[in-house]
Amino acid sequence: MPTSNGQGPVIVIEDDADDRMLLDEVFRKLDYDNRIIFFPDGQAALDFLNLTEITPFLILSDINLPKLDGFALRSKIRMDAQLQIKCIPYLFFSTSSSQKSVVDAYSLSVQGFFIKQNSMAEMEKTIQVIMEYWTRCVSPNNF
Repeated sequence: MPTSNGQGPVIVIEDDADDRMLLDEVFRKLDYDNRIIFFPDGQAALDFLNLTEITPFLILSDINLPKLDGFALRSKIRMDAQLQIKCIPYLFFSTSSSQKSVVDAYSLSVQGFFIKQNSMAEMEKTIQVIMEYWTRCVSPNNF
C-alpha cells in the first residue's frame, strides 16, 4: 500500500510560461517542503506519472493544454489501475470557469476546481488554502 505522501511533489501542469513563473514564485514565497514539478502539457505529466515510483502530493492542472488536455489527462489517470491506486488528489486550476467545465470536472471526480486569480496576493491565498487543506486531509495514502 502507498505510504503517506504529504512530502511528495506537487505536480503542476501549465502550458503558459507566465503562469508557470507566477506559480513558481508563489510556491517559493509560501515555502512548502514539497518539490514543485512543472509540466507544459498533459502528455508529459502522464509520462512522468507512469514512469515514477513517487506518489505526488497532488496534481494541479490547467484545463486547456496542448497534446492532452486536463479532462483527458484526468480520464486517463482514472482508467489506469496503477495510477488510480495512488489516490493522487487532482485539482483543476484554470481561467476557464464555465458551468460546463465545472460540471465536467466534477463528473470526472476531481477534488477541486479553482480559478486562477490575476493578483499575486489572491493566487497566494488560493495556493495556501489548497496546500493547507490537503496537508490536513486524511487520504488513503496516509495508511
